[in-house]
Amino acid sequence: MRAAVVRAFNEDLSIESLPDPDCPINGVVLEVAACGVCRSDYHGWVGGHPKVSNGSILGHEYCGTVVEAGAQAKHKVGDRLIAPFILGCGDCPACRTGVSNTCAHAIVPGFGAPGAYAQYVAVPFDHNLVHLPESLSPALAAGLGCRVTTAWHALTDRANVRAGEWVAIHGTGGIGLSALLLAKMLGARVVVVDIVEEKLAHAESLGADAAVNALTTDAAAAIRDITGGGAQVSLEALGIEATTNASVECLATLGRHVHVGMPAGDGRMEINMRAIYAKQLAFYGTRGMPAWKYPALLGMIERGAVDLSPMLDREVSLSDASAELRAMGGPTPPGTAVITDFGG
Repeated sequence: MRAAVVRAFNEDLSIESLPDPDCPINGVVLEVAACGVCRSDYHGWVGGHPKVSNGSILGHEYCGTVVEAGAQAKHKVGDRLIAPFILGCGDCPACRTGVSNTCAHAIVPGFGAPGAYAQYVAVPFDHNLVHLPESLSPALAAGLGCRVTTAWHALTDRANVRAGEWVAIHGTGGIGLSALLLAKMLGARVVVVDIVEEKLAHAESLGADAAVNALTTDAAAAIRDITGGGAQVSLEALGIEATTNASVECLATLGRHVHVGMPAGDGRMEINMRAIYAKQLAFYGTRGMPAWKYPALLGMIERGAVDLSPMLDREVSLSDASAELRAMGGPTPPGTAVITDFGG
């Protein structure tokens, strides 16, 4: 198979011909139809993730068709499936109590297991996978496995966003745009923060009630002014110290901060604990979404309750993935990139 392989951090991925993956006994092999290029991949590409090294294949936002099924697989050859990026084992206490995204035995393709920047990907624990609706294009579906599911879980299970509340979103990449569209569907008022005017204008065109350029103003102060005292919920979608503190400081008393962005580097930050203490804030971490919630989310999208198509900006080839990752080192254009051509 053709795959894009990490050979050195911060260097172009190596396009190589590799053996097709072996089929896990408890899973399937998918012919990949589409795979998103995510900021989490960028963290691995620059050396910021301990499970990415020489020989790794990135890619955790994928969908495809089953070409081989193991003896204990739940799906069969020919099934068109999409996958949450966290593959829970299904048997541990976390999985049995409905929080498979916290499974200690979980496998995450792209981070410790070969990912889907390739023509084929092996997927163990295939009970996590769900059927791809005919109405959903593979390119759009690929982004659901990380960006949309993570944003949905952050807004609903973690923050418990309610209609009429102000939600601040720091960063308007894939997670940020997903959170914007979903928060508006929930009836919230949304203020977005970024440093690229084009991305802020794009977010406003998608329904953001206000936009703040953190490059030219104090984002936290601006949000407190816009919302009349602070947002009830704030999502950090970049994983850096500056936006984390802005997220905490923009909240109203008893507000809820949800940390969505994968922390950069060693993950350590200096946080304004006085703001958390004085305003009695809740500080939530979140990662992914339990697999059992996937069908309901897909059903909501199929019914037209929310239009997520604005997330997708461009379809690229496997050999273009390096350029997409490199661009994440600076300001990026609106929308997300998805690999759909694995031969180019």
